[in-house]
Amino acid sequence: MNREIFSFHLATVDPFFLTRELLRSPKSTAVPGLLHAEPMLTMRLGSPITSAARYGFTQLVYLARWQDEKALTDFLQKDRRGMRLDKGWHVRLKFYRRWGFVSELDPLPENSPNPNPEAPVVAITLARLKLSETLRFLRWGKPVEGLVRDHPGKTFALAAMRPLGTLSTFSIWKTERDMIQMVQGLSPVPGGGLHADAMVEQRKKSFHHEFTTMRFQLLGEFGKMPK
Repeated sequence: MNREIFSFHLATVDPFFLTRELLRSPKSTAVPGLLHAEPMLTMRLGSPITSAARYGFTQLVYLARWQDEKALTDFLQKDRRGMRLDKGWHVRLKFYRRWGFVSELDPLPENSPNPNPEAPVVAITLARLKLSETLRFLRWGKPVEGLVRDHPGKTFALAAMRPLGTLSTFSIWKTERDMIQMVQGLSPVPGGGLHADAMVEQRKKSFHHEFTTMRFQLLGEFGKMPK
């Protein structure tokens, strides 16, 4: 039986702590039961790229994959970094489907159907951007940010990044159907086709060295979300 889980954390920290985490190699975390981690800072969806208000310089995102839930609990209770994260907010997630590939997350379990399509679903993307494709990516990606930010089917969404070139999005959707409609360009909202158009462009020539989008069951929500 596969006991692996993922967790997604959001915590307010001081800039020194945030900088140290961003510079730390995810492979050198040396935490028992931790399979992989991606420390990042938040980005406000839809905000101008050049605006300081877009970037959460005191907001640490921590996307992590664990051998089991006990490893995560021990990390939050016993590890100095984990105890800082435990003062914020996090969700625990069960992977069930992906498209694409990021080497640090392989191997993942086989794709499986969503056991409860009417329950909330979490979507996470993780990408290693080709820096030469940055302007092209912004041209097609920025409008999609506005679509996700304003979509009535989502309950929460943010973007995150780590210099140089790691990008991620995190969103919680009321149902899997709401999320799929947005992805396929079928949402009955202004600009509903923007995501589908961007994916056509991605297939023509990839913006990224590696890219994956993953779906998760929401197992639980813990703590208080930072403002």
